[in-house]
Amino acid sequence: MAPPKDQIATRTQERPEHDLWGQAPYPVIVVDRSGAVVDRNPAAATLLTGAAHGLPLADAAPAWLARAHREFAHEEIVHADPARTDVTPEPGLPLAVQAAVADRPAYRGEIGGLPFEARPVPNGAGDVAWWLFDDSGRQLVEEELTRERERTTFLAEASNVLLASLNTDRCMRVTAQLASRHLADAAVVILPASGRKLPLAYAVDGGAAVRRTVMEDPGLVPGLSEALQGFPPVPSRWIDPASLPGWLLPDDFAGPVGSAAVTPLPGHGVPAGVLVLLRGAGSAGFNENEEVFARLFAARAGAALSAARLYAEQSDITRTLMRDLLPPRLERVNGVEFAGGYQPAAARERVGGDFYDVHPGSTPGDASLAVLGDVCGKGLDAAVLTGKIRNTIQALTPMADDHTRMLRLLNGALLNSHHTRFATLVLASVRREEHRVRLSLTSAGHPAPLVIRNDGRVEEVETHGTLVGALPHIEARTVETDLMPGETCLLYTDGVTEARGGPLGDELFGEERLMRAMAECVGMPGAAVVERVQMLASEWLHDGRHDDMALVAITAPQTTHLSAVDGHTRGRYTA
Repeated sequence: MAPPKDQIATRTQERPEHDLWGQAPYPVIVVDRSGAVVDRNPAAATLLTGAAHGLPLADAAPAWLARAHREFAHEEIVHADPARTDVTPEPGLPLAVQAAVADRPAYRGEIGGLPFEARPVPNGAGDVAWWLFDDSGRQLVEEELTRERERTTFLAEASNVLLASLNTDRCMRVTAQLASRHLADAAVVILPASGRKLPLAYAVDGGAAVRRTVMEDPGLVPGLSEALQGFPPVPSRWIDPASLPGWLLPDDFAGPVGSAAVTPLPGHGVPAGVLVLLRGAGSAGFNENEEVFARLFAARAGAALSAARLYAEQSDITRTLMRDLLPPRLERVNGVEFAGGYQPAAARERVGGDFYDVHPGSTPGDASLAVLGDVCGKGLDAAVLTGKIRNTIQALTPMADDHTRMLRLLNGALLNSHHTRFATLVLASVRREEHRVRLSLTSAGHPAPLVIRNDGRVEEVETHGTLVGALPHIEARTVETDLMPGETCLLYTDGVTEARGGPLGDELFGEERLMRAMAECVGMPGAAVVERVQMLASEWLHDGRHDDMALVAITAPQTTHLSAVDGHTRGRYTA
């Protein structure tokens, strides 16, 4: 039962703490142990119009506040938010009130549709003064903080996804998909035009993106051409949805466009493209915070797209250069069989310092020139010098019968260049003569060629000379030899003989092991000889590190005896 009103009035007049909250700008309502309203200040009277003296708190205030009073009064406190039990109270409170409120539990609920926080301050008489604070500001701050955390997490995840691939199409699709999921109802990514073609990627509601190429004029869309140019940078631009052409709208986009924005995708020194954000007529328009968020996402997407495009351009350049740097595929030339094999030092590199070429003679009777070389070093630097040597030798092929002169001219060209590397070479002038092949072989600091005879012998051709690109003068010795039908001459680089492996992993493959392997290849085609040597060298390595390896096999074709049709007259030999 509530106490008589005359007792309530007397207790109110006698309470000294009344001076603390009586004129406070915050609502304060005083409740006794039984749950009856004892007092209230003017702010509480305005907020809780029904909180009359003597009324039960359950009838004068929302249920959550009455429940909080019961819990606190019986010391059965259930914190609505334990993390905030020691939150500093609102600024502007008297120091005495701050000290009383600071360590009190906080209860939260709504009053009149607004969020409030209630903190209890008991007095010695057993009454509790409930201080009520408008919680709208804190709630807005927490909601904004939550949104910022979600955006930060999204931007971090988007960066990881976008940078996970250097494929331009995939970056376009991912950008459109992420933007349609987190920024708008639909998104369109447009790359700078290639001629009259505009590459596009559409996505709706975070679904799978669709790639398309259109032949349209971007100048018909306000701000689109300027954004595609990339430099100078232009800001995001809101555009009239009615001005959007049909080709800019995804096929799956339902309903009319309510708002649209064109956001540039800044790249690394090159225009990366444009992001067009679309929202339906039933969705809210873009606000300032969303515009800033869209620019942050666009910066990450633009960086990824720019990196992917630069990588694609560099890959095209590298692919074009490699087509000229890679050793050619060899075949029969002027009646002589040629076979080649090449294995770079590193699996990730397709070119290196070893090379070979075969230059056919200008007429069937002229000698063909086979060249195999090894540039000091490996990788792209060696490959660049390799390309220069190959081009120079090709220009010198008219003097293929004079190997010494060719090597001296090549040596002079290398000494006059900025390269500091040197190279070893072996030249072979090859001429078919009836049923045999005549070879002129010259080594310039290179391992001597090996010849497989039909009786199983493996001979080393004793040619030698000075490497090119290191000394102002070079000397070379040319040796001639003949290949009978079925015999093969093998040119190889030291990457074969210096392949380190074996049972203990540190033994060289060596020339003797190479010669034994070749002795097993009697009568085999040149391509089979090359494949056999490569296989044995690879097995010897056990996938260990090695230098570039290149081989060229020159084989005199086998001849076949054809008998005469009548079985009596002499037949003829054909290759």
